[in-house]
Amino acid sequence: MENNSVVIFESKYGSTKRYAEWISKELSCALFSKKDFKTQDFNNYETIIYGGAIYAGGVSGITLLTKNFEMIQDKNIILFTCGLADPCDEKNIEHIKESLKKVLTPEMQNKIKIFHFRGGIDYSRLGIVHKFLMAMLYKTVSKKDDNTLTTEEKQLIDTYGKTVDFTDKTRIQPLIDYVQK
Repeated sequence: MENNSVVIFESKYGSTKRYAEWISKELSCALFSKKDFKTQDFNNYETIIYGGAIYAGGVSGITLLTKNFEMIQDKNIILFTCGLADPCDEKNIEHIKESLKKVLTPEMQNKIKIFHFRGGIDYSRLGIVHKFLMAMLYKTVSKKDDNTLTTEEKQLIDTYGKTVDFTDKTRIQPLIDYVQK
């Protein structure tokens, strides 16, 4: 039983929450949404796992780690991101890393172990800002020559306006193995 671990997450549309629940269940550890977690409770855990969704390059709720880093820097800190971009594509990972460099100090980058998972999208549930951003992305991508489109861009065109779920429970295994070692 991994009672010295905690999984905390912030999820707007549900994919990050799903990964957080899977991780918590696999590790038999506490699970909290960010809004329900009290920072003084960091003291109760040796391993802190935080999951946040990627929106416009930023990770939702990452300030929980950055603002409390001094308090938790001696702990095992793990961050997982969840976004529509395919984490098997090295360009996507580089883009996420560049975004994280804007909010994580070099010390934080060296200390925090990071994992990336793929989420999903349900256009009917998107807020107005996210709908607008996806419409702009779709418009930009759909103007490209078909021969230059990446697999992911083709998926965006094929699935625009629909519900798509790329979550995959098997993708959490490297994180689970890391915590258990």
